[in-house]
Amino acid sequence: MTTVFVTGGAGFIGSALVRQLIAETAHHVVTIDKLTYAGNLASLAEARTHTRHSFVQADICDAAAMRQLLETHRPAAVYHLAAESHVDRSIDGPGEFIQTNLVGTFQLLQEALRYWRTLEAAAQQAFRFLHVSTDEVYGSLGPEGLFTETTPYDPSSPYSASKAGSDHLARAWQRTYGLPVVITNCSNNYGPYQFPEKLIPLIIRKATEGAPLPVYGKGDNVRDWLYVDDHARALRLAVSNGRLGETYNVGGQNERQNIEVVRAICALLDELRPDAAGKHERLISFVTDRPGHDHRYAIDATKLRRELGWVPQENFDTGLRRTVQWYLANRQWLDDVTSGAYRGERLGTGASK
Repeated sequence: MTTVFVTGGAGFIGSALVRQLIAETAHHVVTIDKLTYAGNLASLAEARTHTRHSFVQADICDAAAMRQLLETHRPAAVYHLAAESHVDRSIDGPGEFIQTNLVGTFQLLQEALRYWRTLEAAAQQAFRFLHVSTDEVYGSLGPEGLFTETTPYDPSSPYSASKAGSDHLARAWQRTYGLPVVITNCSNNYGPYQFPEKLIPLIIRKATEGAPLPVYGKGDNVRDWLYVDDHARALRLAVSNGRLGETYNVGGQNERQNIEVVRAICALLDELRPDAAGKHERLISFVTDRPGHDHRYAIDATKLRRELGWVPQENFDTGLRRTVQWYLANRQWLDDVTSGAYRGERLGTGASK
């Protein structure tokens, strides 16, 4: 039985990938997660007790722990998703982002390289290290055009700068040492099990509580939305069929202004859980924009579609409906993950570092 690692596997995208790998493949999946505020074992659902799943609480910055795990489980692939990922948090506390996203990726690459060099020739050829990144490394687009795999990097936030640096490290370990690396850069993900500091689950939570719905600036910032299960399928294709050293952009081709997204959520809640006090749009509140807020992101996923045959199964309307329905049906999960330090307050003002 082939073993694969998923770092950050108790997080939003990582847990979607783990659940999919367990349900749709014969792999033994080793989930590695530090279990920070955004890592939640409840997000692994039925995978937690599956005979082909193992969970290890560990920090990717811990080189000795990564070495031991690689030597013990001997994976055929590493899906590297562990990262600090929230832009607002990176503005308030950039140090954690540098440590996890840069130093952690370096340590994991080093240990993966050490392990890969011990493999026999056939196993070396089959091994893959997938580095999962973001479209935010490219900076901000104007009103036209799309990010492609050759778009120059121009990160704006501490988060995107740390991810840009980790992309460069992964690419360098492939070019310099021959480690079989593939890189993906994705657009904004949404779907079930997302920690509610991100726009869509935050708006759903606040709207169901009758609280103000904070929208940065004028709400005209544009994002390309990607349903998380479609992203997980793309990652699996990148590992199984991606060309070594190549980058694949993953985008849903669902561009929306933030205010459009908020209004769409409000309309769904008006239908699915009407509020006796009135339409949910009445709760929209425009707040001061965050520092360095990129105006528009949009991904050209042509290469992924052409080379690997990836086709998303959800459009934005169907995916958003499924997402809202899931949060309404899983209020206990939402309450549990927000019972700690984060209670839905504004982050990213730059007031503390």
